[in-house]
Formats: sequence, structure tokens, C-alpha cells
Amino acid sequence: MSLLGNIIWLIFGGFLAGLGYILGGILICLTIIGIPFGQQAIKLGIATMTPFGREIVVTESAGTVLNTIFNIIWVIVVGWSIALAHLMGGLTLAITIIGIPFALQHFKLIPLALFPFGRELR
Repeated sequence: MSLLGNIIWLIFGGFLAGLGYILGGILICLTIIGIPFGQQAIKLGIATMTPFGREIVVTESAGTVLNTIFNIIWVIVVGWSIALAHLMGGLTLAITIIGIPFALQHFKLIPLALFPFGRELR
């Protein structure tokens, strides 16, 4: 089921969304200051490309001071808009029965979009 779900997800927009996150992350990495944020954008892009069969796991370093500061900066600058886009996409897909599994994947990506530092998708 997860393979089929990921293939359908990629065909209907997941590939372009993930590619956008990855390209944006690469551009952010061009600045030295933006490297940690670019890495998180790339991680979010990979997670967006294949969300079925994976889960968000909080790492041991999630509560460190540096990760907390980076998460606060991330939420203020871009995290809220990415999370809002996933929320709106999920609500739109949840209207139909066929779209519910895809809506759940959007909802699963919201915490990763809000606070990517100290979380990973396994």
C-alpha cells in the first residue's frame, strides 16, 4: 500500500513539491548562515516526496538549546506558511473518501514543517 500511495502521491504533486523544497534548501545552503536551515528544507523535501510508510520520530537532540532557537527562527520565517499549506492541502483532500489517505499524509507533515530541528522521518 505504501509503494502505491507514494507513486500516486508523486504523480499528483508530491514530486514537484519535494523538488521545490530541495531546490530551495540548496539555494539557502549557498550562504554559510543558512546551511542548517537548508539542510532542514532538503529533509522536508525528501519527506514530502515519499510520506507513505514513514513516521516522524523525535531525536535525542530535540530539546537542545540550539535546536530550540533554530526551531523558533524556522517557525517565524517559513515554518508557519509551510504548515499552513499542508493544512489547507489536507483539508481539501479530506473532502472525498479517496483523498483521505493523502490528507492524512499532509497532516503528518505539519509537525515536521513547523519544527524540523530534532525530528526526522523514518
